[in-house]
Amino acid sequence: MNSQQFEQIKNGKGFIAALDQSGGSTPKALKAYGVNEDEYSNEDEMFDKVHEMRRRIMTAPSFSNEKILGAILFEQTIDREVEGKKTADYLWEEKKVVPFLKVDLGLMEEADGVQLMKPITLLDELLERANERHIFGTKMRSTINSYSEVGIKAVVDQQFEIAKQIIAAGLVPIIEPEVNIHAEDKEKIEAKLAEEILAHLNKLEENELVMLKITIPTKPSTYEEIANHPNMVRVVALSGGYPTEEANARLKKTPNCIASFSRALSQDLRASQSDEEFNQTIKEAIDGIYDASVNKA
Repeated sequence: MNSQQFEQIKNGKGFIAALDQSGGSTPKALKAYGVNEDEYSNEDEMFDKVHEMRRRIMTAPSFSNEKILGAILFEQTIDREVEGKKTADYLWEEKKVVPFLKVDLGLMEEADGVQLMKPITLLDELLERANERHIFGTKMRSTINSYSEVGIKAVVDQQFEIAKQIIAAGLVPIIEPEVNIHAEDKEKIEAKLAEEILAHLNKLEENELVMLKITIPTKPSTYEEIANHPNMVRVVALSGGYPTEEANARLKKTPNCIASFSRALSQDLRASQSDEEFNQTIKEAIDGIYDASVNKA
């Protein structure tokens, strides 16, 4: 593990940018960016378009470790280049932004109010590639849509089981049990989720370190004990469908938690913008998310 990167993620001031839209969410992300489906004719062209969007974000002057601690990348992205370097090397060597990799393969059908991750086939090979590409950590997402003790336990059990495999490969896993922002019993779900996560953290060995990515909780202090646990590197929050302004306002009230936003980071970016317009727009988004991450209400 790179100790400089670890120190930055553990104690740095800033947030983690999520640039990991995958196959299913890519057309939606491109459409929001102003690139319609008639502008590419196959999957390769689609991923070329989304890499160009990501490249534009990563090369923006404001995208640096002054306010951004890390960036979560899609699997394809780590094999592509930015400014003549592999993406992760560009991020760290040029921007001092720590690279993470999304490793999950999407979600299973809902059962017991939750969607577990599909089996992550060839995970060992992917982790080997991640190490070769100088990746610091990983991220994997499940979803919780309604209150079910059985379902919530199953989500956390699966997340920690795979996290141990990732830790054994020398990487820091971000576990992401996302709670649907429209869930009827959102606060109750989050209380039970925190209880399950804490139980697992207490069983880890001293050197087994994880991160947690959560939906911004209804009760701001829900994950405070978890954030202070010796096995927890950092707690980060997804924007979860909230518009940027609302996500920032909610995050500002949440102690010991920084942002790991995707949509809220890029929602006002457009392919048609001049470089000057694009760079100013992303600067404003970065400034707002940074403020909500480090200056708590």
